[in-house]
Amino acid sequence: MVPVFMPLWAILLVLGPVPGQSVSRQFRDTVTLSCHKPGFLLYQIKWYHGGKLLSHNTNTFQVNESGNFKCQADNLLPSKSVHLEFSNAQLILQAPFEVFERDSVVLKCQEKKRTSRSNITFYRNGQHLPHQGTEYHIQNAGLQHNGDYRCNNRYASSNKVKIQVQELFPRPVLLARPSQPTDGSPVNLTCDTQLSPQKSNVQLKFCFLKDNLISRQVCSQDPEYHIPAIRKEDSTSYRCKAGTSNIWKTSRPFQIPVQIPVSQPTLTLRTPRTQAVVGDMIELHCEAPRGSPPILYQFYHENIILGRHTAPSGGGASFNLSLTAEHSGNYLCEATNGQEAQRSVTITLNVIVPVSHPGLTLRMPRTQAVVGDTVELHCEVLTGSPPIQYQFYHENVNLGNSSALSGGGASFNLFLTEEHSGNYFCEASNVAGAQQSEAVSIKVIVPVSRPVLTLRAPKAQVVVGDVVELLCEALSGSPPILYQFYYENITLGNSSAPFGGGAFFNFSVTREHSGNYSCEANNRLWAQQSDKVTLFVTGLTGDRSGSVAAGLTGVLLSMVVLAAGALLFHCWLSRKAGRMPASDPTRRPSDSEPQEPTYSNVSGWVELQPVYSNVNSLGGDVVYSEVRRCTKERPYAVASVPLVPENKGSPVIYTEVKVACTSASKPNCQPPQ
Repeated sequence: MVPVFMPLWAILLVLGPVPGQSVSRQFRDTVTLSCHKPGFLLYQIKWYHGGKLLSHNTNTFQVNESGNFKCQADNLLPSKSVHLEFSNAQLILQAPFEVFERDSVVLKCQEKKRTSRSNITFYRNGQHLPHQGTEYHIQNAGLQHNGDYRCNNRYASSNKVKIQVQELFPRPVLLARPSQPTDGSPVNLTCDTQLSPQKSNVQLKFCFLKDNLISRQVCSQDPEYHIPAIRKEDSTSYRCKAGTSNIWKTSRPFQIPVQIPVSQPTLTLRTPRTQAVVGDMIELHCEAPRGSPPILYQFYHENIILGRHTAPSGGGASFNLSLTAEHSGNYLCEATNGQEAQRSVTITLNVIVPVSHPGLTLRMPRTQAVVGDTVELHCEVLTGSPPIQYQFYHENVNLGNSSALSGGGASFNLFLTEEHSGNYFCEASNVAGAQQSEAVSIKVIVPVSRPVLTLRAPKAQVVVGDVVELLCEALSGSPPILYQFYYENITLGNSSAPFGGGAFFNFSVTREHSGNYSCEANNRLWAQQSDKVTLFVTGLTGDRSGSVAAGLTGVLLSMVVLAAGALLFHCWLSRKAGRMPASDPTRRPSDSEPQEPTYSNVSGWVELQPVYSNVNSLGGDVVYSEVRRCTKERPYAVASVPLVPENKGSPVIYTEVKVACTSASKPNCQPPQ
């Protein structure tokens, strides 16, 4: 702690809304702080050191330690904070915490150890200041005295002190209430300024001037001046002055415009067509027939301000608006020249929204459209003012129309036939125009009808070894159609008709192929089965034996021998008589091949004669003789190419003949029992 060299140093803390902080550096070990508010008698005083509440509660307070100090009284705002520093430096420059214009300021340079040889020098912003002694005096402080000050002696340099000269009060501003009075109305003028809180004990005087002439004989301490009734001719320049005995400040000139109130304005909507459409540019024009300029016009939509425009010389004002759907509603305008505002009559604007690009939706009971289904065509726009007319098209042919009186979409129901495949679109329109949707394609699937199964064989009686063709065909149905063939519900195979029509399936007949056949047609939407068709394969099974077969075999062999003898005799007679050449030129080479014997009818036989041929379709040890009845038209039998009998239901008799088994022909063969 620094010893005390002089009486107690007093520091005044002033209560009020003063920002910032003051700094004081001292050699002394005790400083007296005083809490003061001009014009107030303080009671409940609180002291704070570094934010901590102290127990002391009088208006003066002695401190002997460094730190930040402030006070607060009653319900007033806290004082400005003061920072105290007890220094061990050789030199300390002390200055007032705050300096105001026209103040007298004393800067003191104190030495810790003063000697007779000390020579004190003062500096401002690094420049030497002329002076005598340890104090530097400033008279009538002004802005030119702002800067950083310090002092030196031969041995040391002091701390820096910043001097910032503050205004005692700012330049006054002349206010008029009302600012734009009407003719004959009263007006109050106020010379508005404010003393610094640290100088609140200073008394200011005020003077009011009109056209630079003092409008009062004597200035007073009243900052207001009352005009009972202002006239149009009083629209001129006014000023005010505020000051003390040694400082005066004058306000800027203020023009008081005396107004004639505006009349009710008229709002006009100017549109490019009879009905306003989204995207149109419209003009809102507002005009008051009477009123002192300048006139401020404001435009409103549903009581929300759109914009404003000032007519400085009177007349009307306009506001342009690019229309959207949200601009439908009520419009009005307001005119004012600083007096009572006047509003126009409300005008209603209905903005037509053109229909947007419609969307066409197909609502079907299943994924694919099928003949007989009812399909709903739904057309809808996202935006558009009602009423909206919807039209539905199939391949540019109008199907029908529907109207949406309150907006939204519309539908059209269609009972599908095969002819309804194709492209569909819809059109939406209102008074602002029409829009078409994108085309949507529908492929109407025709379910397959019940197919018909046809068996195609080379003859009426199907025998083992014949090639049979199964034809399955659905008379109607959308391709591709998959056909499947069944024998006794067992799948034989399948075939596809990619472009419609029927399908074939061929197979070589065996003994096991007798039975029921059917087919199925499927076009992925529907499957249908045909009626069953029964196939009888003619032929004897390989396990028959017995006396009946042996007897029948003997009879057949006897008949073959007799027929051969008769044929040889007939050929000899014919050749001898010259009625038949030795060889038949029409005979095909294959006919002369000695594969199987050929038998023809002899003269005198009945009209219907059997024809015999051997059959060995199984490739085994059993030979079948086929007997057919054939009709001969000529009276005399002639040896000729064997006729292939047509399938006319002639009876056929098969006889099983077993080949004799010998060890030479077939080593593993066993003779019949």
